[in-house]
Amino acid sequence: MPGSRRTSADDAQQVRARRALGVFRLLIAALEIVALIGNFQYVLGFRLFATANFFSYFTVQSAFAAVVTLGIAAAFALFAPRDPAWLGIIRTMVTVYVLVSGIVFAIIVAQASTRDYRMEVPWSDTVLHFVVPALAAIAWTADSVMAVNPRVPWSTIGWVLVFPSIWLVYTLFRGADIGWYPYFFLDEAQVGGMLGVGLYCLLVLVIFVAVTAGLVAVNRALWRRARGRRARRPGTPDRRAPRVESPALQR
Repeated sequence: MPGSRRTSADDAQQVRARRALGVFRLLIAALEIVALIGNFQYVLGFRLFATANFFSYFTVQSAFAAVVTLGIAAAFALFAPRDPAWLGIIRTMVTVYVLVSGIVFAIIVAQASTRDYRMEVPWSDTVLHFVVPALAAIAWTADSVMAVNPRVPWSTIGWVLVFPSIWLVYTLFRGADIGWYPYFFLDEAQVGGMLGVGLYCLLVLVIFVAVTAGLVAVNRALWRRARGRRARRPGTPDRRAPRVESPALQR
């Protein structure tokens, strides 16, 4: 029947698109690993830089999280018809982390120029803070356009703040102990006391919430548009995403 053949062709096209997305996710993860290695080699060139400090940067920790998440997401895209709901939340959170890392890094570079301080930006930093976030955003958007997976819930806005909050507490306590902070705005000596630190942290909090809310809104809008398009096709059933068990994921 024509309707059945059309549905079968759509399913085949969907599988090919998912596999292409899986390969793209793997390539981004590989590029992230290359950038991490390059950045680690770069900081080793500074005699006074402690190796342990490298792993305390939010960018570096986000990059490791992105590599793991992209690897898992690639496996699902290559071998499963759709991602589980929890993976959509995790992917969105990690995408926010790498995007915010790029935004904050750009702010730091701009601040350095206004303070007449020359800040070198090696190729590895360019890849980590700008290239990979852009590619991650493309991969995330492609998934939203395909609308195969469940919608990202609004509760992601709350979940996205958990890891940065833990990282902030750890960094402030560690910085007070060893006298080193990964970012200037966490050092009260450089920003006029704890009030300055608090204001900068509030700014970053607003960036986190705004970026996450924007991604969730885009995902849900693209998801609805794609599902509506499929439902209007003659002979094509309205295939909904599987109902998730947690009520929080349905808000």
